[in-house]
Amino acid sequence: MWKYVMSVLLVIAGVALLFPRGEQAPAPETVTPAAELQMKQMTLNQDLARTDELCRSECSMVLHRTVQELRTKESGQAMETLKKVQAEHPHMELLAWTKTQQPLEQSAAAGGLPGTVRPTIEPFLKKAKRQVDSGQAYQSKAIHADGSTYFVIGVPSEDGSAGLVGAVRQQILQQVADHQLKNLRIVAYPGEGRYKIKSVDANSLQDVRVDHPEDNEGTSHYHVNQVVVKFKKEPAESELTRIRKDIGGSPFRKLGSTYVFESGNMEAKQMMDYFKQWNIEYAEPHFLYLTNQTEINNPETEATVFTPNDSLYQRYQWNLPQIETEAGWNITRGSQDVVVAVVDTGVDINHPDLSKQLVSGYNVVNPESQPMDDVGHGTHVAGVVGALVNNNLGVAGMSWYNRIMPIKVLDKSGAGSTYAVAQGIIWATDHGAKVINMSLGNYADSQFLHDAIKYAFDRDVVLIAASGNDNTEQPGYPAAYPEVFAVAAVDARKSKASFSNYGDYIDAAAPGVSIASTYPQSQYAALSGTSMASPHVTALAALIRSVNPNLKNTEVMQLIRDTATDLGTSGKDKYFGHGLIDVVAALQAAKPTTAGQEAVNAPNETGLIGWPEWLRRLFYQ
Repeated sequence: MWKYVMSVLLVIAGVALLFPRGEQAPAPETVTPAAELQMKQMTLNQDLARTDELCRSECSMVLHRTVQELRTKESGQAMETLKKVQAEHPHMELLAWTKTQQPLEQSAAAGGLPGTVRPTIEPFLKKAKRQVDSGQAYQSKAIHADGSTYFVIGVPSEDGSAGLVGAVRQQILQQVADHQLKNLRIVAYPGEGRYKIKSVDANSLQDVRVDHPEDNEGTSHYHVNQVVVKFKKEPAESELTRIRKDIGGSPFRKLGSTYVFESGNMEAKQMMDYFKQWNIEYAEPHFLYLTNQTEINNPETEATVFTPNDSLYQRYQWNLPQIETEAGWNITRGSQDVVVAVVDTGVDINHPDLSKQLVSGYNVVNPESQPMDDVGHGTHVAGVVGALVNNNLGVAGMSWYNRIMPIKVLDKSGAGSTYAVAQGIIWATDHGAKVINMSLGNYADSQFLHDAIKYAFDRDVVLIAASGNDNTEQPGYPAAYPEVFAVAAVDARKSKASFSNYGDYIDAAAPGVSIASTYPQSQYAALSGTSMASPHVTALAALIRSVNPNLKNTEVMQLIRDTATDLGTSGKDKYFGHGLIDVVAALQAAKPTTAGQEAVNAPNETGLIGWPEWLRRLFYQ
């Protein structure tokens, strides 16, 4: 794994050679499986390199702020500050506040390094100490110790009398690598976690063997001993008892008139045959869903483009300017009344760039627990939608004020059942979500999931989904359902992302390559995937509903299509749909035109644009 991490620059140079600036990547039909795998590997390496930069940049900024705070502290207070910072950023395993010429071992320190790691890290700590004593900042190269990657950082105080030295464990690199191997389908889907699974052709439902990443295309996964059944007439208790006896089943789960049965002695296909004798609408496998990870014509708008002060924004967030988000903020910055549900792996509810943006959510996987993210995917998606903007911290989300509802339907392996996803969609709908993001998918057309989708759609919810990361024309679900807005991914050059699925069902495209966003434990990471493209469209839908809450869900979706910037062949095509989303064009088109609708320009829904900053802050606090 780490051999290619160390050669990231060579790999990125290879990407430049394969796809020179200004040229489109080859059409998907011309890409061989081996070439596709190579491009995905390059994307993963690029994500790792960018995540390493994000980690180092954010750690440096945190330490600089801490140094400013420590300058006025007594020794006892300094220890409290160090412990607080180390608790908020546990990847900073050691923080030492050291006076000039004071031995490092006598410094006030929080945290510590394992004994197996300390000898390897020690020389870099001493070098950082020498640099800090001379008034110079320091960052080491990557240090590999006891199976982990570290770097050492040193930040001097302005007067040169002291400095802060830290050792940072970059566990995030391994986490991103492990996640993206599955998210980009570089490895065959692993049979891990709490599921017994089989792979099946999504069209024929014939079992298939998945030994290589390219074999994932067009395949879905299901519980080997479970089946989903929807009855035309609600079965009596005596009939349910008979069913459990016939199939050797355990207690069932129920959502509406749909049941999930599990057998101790029958496999899914046997149970599907068994249920044909009953009065049912359908019996299907219990599928698993996996993470899927222009010029402005208005001169007045162009002159008032706002650039936020979030510390990682200008250097790393190419994606928001590409779709004219900054200009769009002059029309609306969102509304607290329009809630966005992120149906995913949960969200890190303690992340400093997200915690104030969240409303109560639901954990379908473990209803007794909060919807806390144990993967990272959902936290990253949520940050694209609504990471706090203009707070001098981390990244900026597309929306300033729309609240995020975390719905955990995928477990720590990044997979979740049809039942869990459907239940999450219904719960979010019943609890006030106006827009739902689904950065997950499967190739099987599940009637059970479609029922949940239609339930939300019929209640005027805007549903957005990622198309998938297998570079295939095979329709993925829920993205391919007619009630759902399907999103493909583009890179910084507005070319189709090499991994992005395509087809006639694609509605539009959005940025999806090396997207910088929030990650668990107060961190930031760069991830690629249609999972990252989808929340850009979700945020746009929320902004549209903020500027004009009278628009129906169908009108919101059509407006996004109509205002997209055409890419590829002229008109709608299977790679970009109607084109790349355009935030300012969509919001301009959404603005109400009648006097009765002007109430949507109330302060809480426009972000008090044009008001003095001190007055806006007073209003919101």
